[in-house]
Amino acid sequence: MWRACAVLLLWAIGSVVASEPLRLAANAWPPFTDARLLNNGLASDLVNTALARAGYATVQSEVPWARALLGLQHGRFDAVVGAWYSAERTAFGYYSKPYLINRIRFVQRRGSGVRFTQLADLYGYRIAVSRGYAYSPAFDSDAQLQKAEVTDFSAAARMVHAQRLDLTLEDEYVARYLFSRELADIRDDLEFLPQPLSESNLYLLVSRQHPQHRQIVEAFDQAIEAMRADGSYAQIFQRHGL
Repeated sequence: MWRACAVLLLWAIGSVVASEPLRLAANAWPPFTDARLLNNGLASDLVNTALARAGYATVQSEVPWARALLGLQHGRFDAVVGAWYSAERTAFGYYSKPYLINRIRFVQRRGSGVRFTQLADLYGYRIAVSRGYAYSPAFDSDAQLQKAEVTDFSAAARMVHAQRLDLTLEDEYVARYLFSRELADIRDDLEFLPQPLSESNLYLLVSRQHPQHRQIVEAFDQAIEAMRADGSYAQIFQRHGL
């Protein structure tokens, strides 16, 4: 009799856990995650849609990145919406399959004729970089590249447009987001170089403290795959103008 009661108790506890909304955390990183944007941004929209299709309710908080990770470690959050892979984080977080790719791409004034296949191709050009930003280990450590620090990508893009500098670089979706807003007046005069500098996968990172962390990730991965197949994944990009 006591065994039957124990089984019923465990089932009840599991049902309560499953019925509680997942507490998601994200920092302000437009167009991926930002409370001011449609459905909290592109990445948030993809994640929340996939989790809803997998049967999970969600509630999302916007906090600084360090607080999001700390909250994941201490159980205040169940998942972080968008995280790059780090072996150190696997101690407290369980990664999904990648659901987005972040590509860092160079931007030139249209028709400038810059060709990039390796960093040495850029040694003769002046490159605007955002202050405090890390692009890739190879790029950041190459002393032969002529880098000029500016406040942010918008300032960098305007300097390239004015031909004061030759190139700048940014995550492709971030750049496209800014081209559709504060840089709309110059976007037609700028263009991406074909080859990206680097690519990084973006993942959902679920707290290992959550008793269903494996099931959540498996269900999320399946939902993203189904969304790619039925076209709803692409539709989310379209409604965010990307």
